[in-house]
Amino acid sequence: MKDLQRTIGLRDLTLGVVGSVIGSGIFLVPGGVLSQSGNSIGVAMLVWIVGGVLTFLGALTYGELGAMTPDTGGLYLYLRDAYGTLVAFMYGWALFFAIAAGAIGVLSSVSADYIAQFLPLGVVGKKVTILLIIGGLTWLNVRGTNLGVGFMSIATALKVAALLFLIVALPLVKGFGNLETSLWPDHWDADVFQAFGAAMLMVLFAYEGWQFSTFISGEVVNPQRNLPLGLALGTLILLVIYVFANVAYLSALGVDGVAGTTTVAADAVSAAFGIGPAALITIPIIISMVSAAHFVILSSARVYFAMARDGVFFRRLGVIHPRYNTPAFALVVGSLAGAALAMVGTVQQMLSYVVFVGWIFYGLGAMSLIVFRRTRPNVRRLFRVPGYPITPLLFGLAALALVINTILTQSPKETVLGLGLVALGLPAYAAWRRG
Repeated sequence: MKDLQRTIGLRDLTLGVVGSVIGSGIFLVPGGVLSQSGNSIGVAMLVWIVGGVLTFLGALTYGELGAMTPDTGGLYLYLRDAYGTLVAFMYGWALFFAIAAGAIGVLSSVSADYIAQFLPLGVVGKKVTILLIIGGLTWLNVRGTNLGVGFMSIATALKVAALLFLIVALPLVKGFGNLETSLWPDHWDADVFQAFGAAMLMVLFAYEGWQFSTFISGEVVNPQRNLPLGLALGTLILLVIYVFANVAYLSALGVDGVAGTTTVAADAVSAAFGIGPAALITIPIIISMVSAAHFVILSSARVYFAMARDGVFFRRLGVIHPRYNTPAFALVVGSLAGAALAMVGTVQQMLSYVVFVGWIFYGLGAMSLIVFRRTRPNVRRLFRVPGYPITPLLFGLAALALVINTILTQSPKETVLGLGLVALGLPAYAAWRRG
């Protein structure tokens, strides 16, 4: 059976990691993180750093897994080989019907909202715009992996350039004269640590998305080297950008200004350059969200492709296009699921129900490394995660803490609906296995 070709190099993989994570989060959520941190600059910055370090530890862990199993499907394969086909299928099921489809729907829908600031779209126009965004991105990915990855690399370079501009320009224009505040809380008590935990939830979600890069492992050149290196470099770049972007926002707005806004990037540009230029920040936000949706479409299709070849999903999705050498059917069907959710208009609500479920599987994926070290001691490992077993354990515990906190803070209805949607995969799995 024909396999996908290895055409993705280290540079494109690294940019894919960065581009899959940077959506709208860093342009919008720093205010919420600072507010949750009790308006303490030190606590907020520590949250961003610790969140980045945990992400880096996860990337190192997945780097060893990817180098050991450099095939299409990534995390799906680690779950399958460590815990069995059922666990892997449940992740793929949740990915298809909610996590990836919801992300595509949310990102394209919010992109259309921002585009509406420039064009009078109306209700119908917005839906048409959503379909055009998803359709255009799908077309790019179907026509060739190099074309899709090339678009991703260019878009990522543009949004990183916009953030670097803010990082340099805002402090140069505004300085740090408005940061007359204590760096750390006067007292370290239970309230401070509770605030730290609440802010960490927002930060970890802001870092989420790098796991999708493992899905394209089967198309990475020299994967034993480039997979761990690309994941590590990408997450380190994200850590640096996120920390310095927060410093720039504080320079422009001060503590109260950042903590009191949900549109921190636009407000920071407005404070430094005026209202007119502030509207231009909308452009990199649109680019960020569209390119993030693009990578979700590109990468998630590889999981459906792997599931189909395992005989637990529609077999047609495991077919490679004879001309373009892409999983064209998997790309189209995955995009249709995202478009359908976007048309329903309840995407963000559905995504909030199930996104925490993804972290159950992210944690299990990290812990699978410990399983493989025991069950596959003689496998050749060209990359070994530093600090084993502490590295995967820390990431696994962080994932567990995030899931537990989310379940405790969400309403019982949301938790039941999220877990219920995943549970619906059980009869589906049984049906595919019988077929």
